[in-house]
Amino acid sequence: MRTKSMSLLDAIKDQIRQVALKHALVNRFKYGQAKPEPIVNKILGEFKEVRQYAKDVIAIVRDIVHYVNNLDNNEFRKLIDELNISLESEHKVETKTLPPLPNVDKWKNIKTRFAPNPDFPIHLGNARAAILSYTYATMYKGTFILRFEDTDPRTKKPMLEAYEIIREDLRWLGVSWDEEYIQSLRMDIYYEYLKKLIERGYAYIDTCNPEIFKELRNKGVPCPHRDTDPSTNMEKLDKIFAREYGEGEAVVRIKTDLTHPDPAVRDWVIFRIIDTSRYPHPITGDKYILWPTYNFAAAIDDHLMNISHILRGREHTLNTIKQMYIYNYFNWRYPEVVNLGRVGLEELILSKTWIKTQLKLNPDKFMGFDDVRFGTIAALRRRGVIAETIRQIILDLGIKGSDAKISWKNIAALNRRLLDPKTKRVFVVCDPVKVHINNLSTPLLIKIPYHPSSNLGQREYSIKSPIVYISSKDAETFMKNGYLRLMEFANIKFLRKENDTIIAEYIDGGIEEAKRLEANIVQWVPADHRINVRIISVKGMNLGITRCLGESSLLKFNLSDIVQMVRIGFGRIDTIKKKSITIILTHE
Repeated sequence: MRTKSMSLLDAIKDQIRQVALKHALVNRFKYGQAKPEPIVNKILGEFKEVRQYAKDVIAIVRDIVHYVNNLDNNEFRKLIDELNISLESEHKVETKTLPPLPNVDKWKNIKTRFAPNPDFPIHLGNARAAILSYTYATMYKGTFILRFEDTDPRTKKPMLEAYEIIREDLRWLGVSWDEEYIQSLRMDIYYEYLKKLIERGYAYIDTCNPEIFKELRNKGVPCPHRDTDPSTNMEKLDKIFAREYGEGEAVVRIKTDLTHPDPAVRDWVIFRIIDTSRYPHPITGDKYILWPTYNFAAAIDDHLMNISHILRGREHTLNTIKQMYIYNYFNWRYPEVVNLGRVGLEELILSKTWIKTQLKLNPDKFMGFDDVRFGTIAALRRRGVIAETIRQIILDLGIKGSDAKISWKNIAALNRRLLDPKTKRVFVVCDPVKVHINNLSTPLLIKIPYHPSSNLGQREYSIKSPIVYISSKDAETFMKNGYLRLMEFANIKFLRKENDTIIAEYIDGGIEEAKRLEANIVQWVPADHRINVRIISVKGMNLGITRCLGESSLLKFNLSDIVQMVRIGFGRIDTIKKKSITIILTHE
């Protein structure tokens, strides 16, 4: 019999590999990295005849997943096309709401970018540009780049750890990039184009007092240094590089229209001196003192990196006007711009400035940048919001230019819908009350499925003690109604209460008998298989802590696993100790 079954497995191994490959490619597209577990479940569901050789199937799937995860983006997309896999049908939320990008036919290759400032981890608003830009690049089989804009070591000083945190957040969101750049490592490129502007008379060194320049600018009057000849400006630039000018003593300005209706556009600053002996850059230290402003570095890079479409916040409209001067001077073509409205998140904090200030002033009151009261991607992940939920919300918003408010209620509803069929259900009771069950024949072995309809496995308990725990609310109902069904276990009858213990009696019958008795069906925890559970919940800007008991199978879960606590809600496992765990309540 063994030989016959193995021959069957051998006969369909190639078919299993092909199916596993398709599932792995889709899984990577959805989640950034393919994982073997869901693929194994799909294979065993489709090839029921080889379930007894699950170990062999797992080995095949692991090899396929390793192969898929090590493909670069071009190989990944090529294989998707060769196998004729429809990502739209497999994961419709990725493309269903997005309209075409403007003027696609005018560009040889569609290339988008996400350009975060690594002064702090990204939040939901930042993720919008990342997800949309990546999705469009994927739709058009183009290129997507990640660019860290870190050229302000003083006012928006980069956090060294933020670079990797942002990468990790993007991977978790299912966003992968074809190219990566760090602007602080491109300073010589910016200096090259600065010199070209000065030599051509389009930029100059300004040593005016800032207040005096502001008065002149507001009147539309040129400052005395505007008409300085290029050779003199180049000499001043050399002196800046030689550190003969200090911070605030000189800036470099680009010549614009002094009659422009917005004074901020008039001869705006493209480079400024920053004393990096006092404000060292986390990557380059004090190597440079002359730093490009955001609009200069972004403008140069968008051209050199062949960006075709920029998706960014509507508040950047003025930046487009400023950058056009650089593009016109070099006779470059400006990328297409899609202006996005601001995103607000009700009940959670998105402001990086506010979060950074609070973490600095009140470090003991918060968990860190991933505090579950914040709207950072790390915080949402820690709370138990899955990447698929965030992606779908962002794609549903689309590329609207109007501002949008996202309610936590809507996030929770979508997250719940996505989690429910694939999340294991466990028993946790809060404010526990002891129940002693008379007439219970022990020891006995019980098996409880993790999900009523999805095949997520089961846990087994050898019950030796007649004592179980239920919540105080369920205890009150039990004493009032007289009957109770312990979920997936037994029907019991209330007899009396002795001190803090309810004395009950086991009665025959299953779920039908419980229905006849109109008994409530409740979760419970066996006394000899219990652990301590601490549930952390968000209540406005406060955290609530509820101490409960849970079943011991919770200790078999991994850190960061999401579970559904029956009749309580979904939660993410935050800490695991020998006999206790902490769960952050995601939502009901």
